[in-house]
Amino acid sequence: MQRMKSVKIYGAGSIGNHLANAARTLGWSVDIFDIDSEALIRTKEDIYPSRYGFWDNEIGLYLLDDNVAKEYDYVFVGTPPDKHVEVAINSIRIDKPQSILVEKPFCTPDLMDAQKLYSYAKQEGVRVFVGYDHVVGESASVFSKYLSKDDLGGLITLDVEFREHWGGIFEAHPWLNGPQDTYLGFWEKGGGSTGEHSHALNLWQHLAYIGGQGKASKVSADLQYIQNKDVDYDQISLANITTDTGFMGRVVQDVVTQPTRKWARAQAHKGYIEWQCNFENGKDRVIYASNVDENNYREEVFEKTRPDDFIRELRHIDRCLEKNLDSPISIEKGLETMLLILAIYTSSQKGRSVKIRYDKGYTNDAII
Repeated sequence: MQRMKSVKIYGAGSIGNHLANAARTLGWSVDIFDIDSEALIRTKEDIYPSRYGFWDNEIGLYLLDDNVAKEYDYVFVGTPPDKHVEVAINSIRIDKPQSILVEKPFCTPDLMDAQKLYSYAKQEGVRVFVGYDHVVGESASVFSKYLSKDDLGGLITLDVEFREHWGGIFEAHPWLNGPQDTYLGFWEKGGGSTGEHSHALNLWQHLAYIGGQGKASKVSADLQYIQNKDVDYDQISLANITTDTGFMGRVVQDVVTQPTRKWARAQAHKGYIEWQCNFENGKDRVIYASNVDENNYREEVFEKTRPDDFIRELRHIDRCLEKNLDSPISIEKGLETMLLILAIYTSSQKGRSVKIRYDKGYTNDAII
């Protein structure tokens, strides 16, 4: 009989609860750790039961300093982004897990100690994943399958948009009064539209790669900031991206659009593929259309719940570890997205296009 997998979660906020529920659904044991006792109480009495209908007494709740003598197979880091790298490095040293999942964005835009974590994880043989769950979702996987066929004659351009007013985030976190109470209100801490909605950047990179168009190498971006005594964040992020093959596309992210629009379109020579996330409540859609054959039009709808996203993500990680598979949410892919995030901020601040030099490693020296 296979031993039950054990999970340690750092952070009792929204993402920590999502991951705890997903892990428990898969039959794994779960312990949640936080620095704040009120956060642990909130998890047990409010967040978890209000989302999932009950509190699971099998979940352990601990303060970070509690001495829990237990080995963990997997560690999930759901703290604010400015603590991700520190927590992950300490976890490799103390917990010695098989794998770590770090929530997105992987770190702060300055990439502080990102290369250190990458090298340390490789040295210790710990596989690290980054929480860009959209790229392993069912609908995005079908989009990728169509894209890899190349029966539409090759890509011309690719657009991805994640335009979503972040009021929904604060509805899910009623103990926060607004962006000023969290990292979300500060771009340097990983907040703002470029960091918080970086699923769009990650999806663009993934689809460009699947479509045979290489890595992002040149970025021209423009951001609209909200800056006052309480906050400093970008509310709109517009990025034009060119890859090392000369392929061009665009990513738009914002925290102001209502209703939400999460969308991707790959325009090819002989047609297009379109992805619509949550076009109706609980439904994604993928459209495949050929302009050569008017009868070659396919529309597929995928029903899901919010917990399904995380359950599928954890199943993906478990399968990658079991079969030693490559993953689109590997640390390498997550850090490539961080380089793109840094390039966007740098381009906007300098008022010019910038280039990404991957040979410089995962540091701010990679942006020139």
